[in-house]
Amino acid sequence: MENFSDKDMDRIIECVPNFSEGRNMQVIEAIVTAIENGGRKVSRNGVKVLNVDPGEAANRTVITFTGSPEAVVEAAFQAVKTAGELIDMRKQQGTHPRSGATDVLPLIPISGISLQECAELARSLAGRIYGELGIPCYCYEAAAFKTARKNLAVCRSGEYEALPQKISDPERRPDFGPDTYTEKVAFSGAVNVGARDFLIAVNFNLDTTSADIAHEIACDVREKGRPGKPGTLKGCKAIGWYIEEYGLAQVSMNITDINSTPLHSAYEEVCRAAEARGRKVTGTEIIGLVPKRCLIDAGRHFIEKQQSSFETSEEDIITTAVRSMGLDELREFVAEEKTI
Repeated sequence: MENFSDKDMDRIIECVPNFSEGRNMQVIEAIVTAIENGGRKVSRNGVKVLNVDPGEAANRTVITFTGSPEAVVEAAFQAVKTAGELIDMRKQQGTHPRSGATDVLPLIPISGISLQECAELARSLAGRIYGELGIPCYCYEAAAFKTARKNLAVCRSGEYEALPQKISDPERRPDFGPDTYTEKVAFSGAVNVGARDFLIAVNFNLDTTSADIAHEIACDVREKGRPGKPGTLKGCKAIGWYIEEYGLAQVSMNITDINSTPLHSAYEEVCRAAEARGRKVTGTEIIGLVPKRCLIDAGRHFIEKQQSSFETSEEDIITTAVRSMGLDELREFVAEEKTI
């Protein structure tokens, strides 16, 4: 955070937009440039891009950046504008659910600002995106205008393909958007703009290629579970899928309440559910960034399970967490680059 002035440091937020493009690096680089240039338009310190995480099979890129509220909001707007110009949703394919070129755009309070203030910024940003760009927006989580839309899944129901029907339905129409399906909407889709606390986006790798088995495990553990039968992990959303890029199935999860469900608890519960179905978790993939304290808590948990009495440095604690959960199974896990 050393790049920000004392004045900017008084109020800091984070933005973690997800874009429906993870294969074309020129597009991704153009969006990152738009974010950096957008931040500099309103603040000499701009924004700090913390992480760019493209997923080839999911065809989705997560970009994390932080800065003063004014800089982050402008950077986010420019990112949506660029994505809406370069990503044609009529041709987009990928395994991850999505509503548009910019799928989700959450604002997250870091310091000196409340979640409710971020919600107001998100609503204003959504209005500007539609007003200036013609891209419809749903507002979710703390920014939701309707109680049901606090749940991202409700906003994204039917995904991009359902937008013609949703726009013509007054009950399902975007919070900011047209009442008819336009060429602009056909090209760019819709954006889900929200405000929320930290969450962890994580995929658990399975020793199977069956998306059906992964889906069943996801239903076992996610909070909403199945109809009439809730799952075992509070504050967790999950789906199962097969990733051709890796040649394996995964339980893909968002841990939205990291205080109720720590990362290591989610890992162990998915392991338990997988074993109950005759499968094993072989490793873990973090998407975007993870709070450093979550890895420290996990490392201490596994050290205690191993009944180790040795004095352990912070670096060794994190290394234990990485090894115990297989965070480096698919690629090298560099803690300095993946933690916040």
